[in-house]
Amino acid sequence: MEVSQKNYELIIVIVNQGYTGVVMDAAKERGARGGTTFVAHGTGNKELGTFFGIVIQPEKEIVFILVDEKIKDKVMLNIYKQAGLETKGSGIAFSIKVSDVIGLTPFEKHDNEKSENDGTSEEINQ
Repeated sequence: MEVSQKNYELIIVIVNQGYTGVVMDAAKERGARGGTTFVAHGTGNKELGTFFGIVIQPEKEIVFILVDEKIKDKVMLNIYKQAGLETKGSGIAFSIKVSDVIGLTPFEKHDNEKSENDGTSEEINQ
């Protein structure tokens, strides 16, 4: 079992339902390779809407994106621009440091395979 020696950050993004594609597109534009999404319910709004006396909770989605710490700021800034609080996605993003990672294909191997397959080379530190 090989533990990665790189430094990673986990970017966590909470957006309105239906905006995870916008988040992932923004992240991938700046070097992220993928993410994992979860469906959630917002509970922070004290003035939740009601419909026939039933409280309507806003549907949210959460995206987890693991990135090399070197590109974290660029990824988060692009997500903010495309899906931040001032957009229809109304997203909030934050990151946490990850101490150990096991089970990932190394970024270098992924980049080398990509350049061999399509003749292009993409810098991870855009």
